[in-house]
Amino acid sequence: MWLILGFISALLLGSYEVSKKVSLQNNAVIPVMLSSILISCLILTPVFLLSRLNPTYLGEAFTVPFVDFRTHLKLILKAVIVLSSWLFAYFAIKHLPITLASPIKATQPIWVVIGGVLLFGEKLNGYQIAGVVVTLISFFLLSFTGKKEGFSIKNNKWMWFIILATITGAVSALYDKYLLRQFNHMAVLFYYTYYQAIIISAITLLLWYPIRKRTTPFQFKWSIALISLLLLAADFAYFYALTLPDSMISILATIRRSGVVVPFIYGGLILHDKNMKLKSVDMVGVLLGMLLLFLGSK
Repeated sequence: MWLILGFISALLLGSYEVSKKVSLQNNAVIPVMLSSILISCLILTPVFLLSRLNPTYLGEAFTVPFVDFRTHLKLILKAVIVLSSWLFAYFAIKHLPITLASPIKATQPIWVVIGGVLLFGEKLNGYQIAGVVVTLISFFLLSFTGKKEGFSIKNNKWMWFIILATITGAVSALYDKYLLRQFNHMAVLFYYTYYQAIIISAITLLLWYPIRKRTTPFQFKWSIALISLLLLAADFAYFYALTLPDSMISILATIRRSGVVVPFIYGGLILHDKNMKLKSVDMVGVLLGMLLLFLGSK
């Protein structure tokens, strides 16, 4: 069951990446983030209110329970980690070809796998070790492909942004495993989303609003609402899968990133990104690495 939920989350997450790219075209990054997070809060608020009125209305899978002060502090930390990853990722996706940024972000499970072994004592077999090696090789090939398009790691900050987004995303995934061993998945999803809204509102007022007339203007697009809907659904499937017995963070994180196929196809067919043959080879490597990790989980 947790594997099926992982694949559902992957498809939703891939569609979410496309929605981000559409929303960020000729648009201000920080207000797009703020709008999508506020919409997420609006979607989750009725769930929270129903949980307070009568938890039996929603059933255990959707009810948001109370949490204590220490738990709130841990969820604030979760919000800070996720927002850091998102800020790096949103700026990178806006300025990089989606067929370059998305595959690099898709190597995130490698760092999660390493963290899962070091922090949670998860054991890797031959298939999984091979998957790590193949994906790392694909990551370096992608960096060379990016250099051909003028996006070198040495002199392009957006390449560093997508790498930092990948690393902080891996930290977030490992922290999810820690949180969901102790706390209800809906509590994590609801409260960290609200804390994100508070933090990104402060960032918008302090950093973007004073210079809004000198930067890219903000325009609301309906694809921003899709960012919220798709991400909430993807996170719910992912968080719920992590609560199920025998689920492995290293495998779920890997399956979740297989959704990279969706933005890759969009970038090739709709945006007509360059060097698609080279990128396709690199993409096959990333997917092969994920397949090996998946086979190793059986």
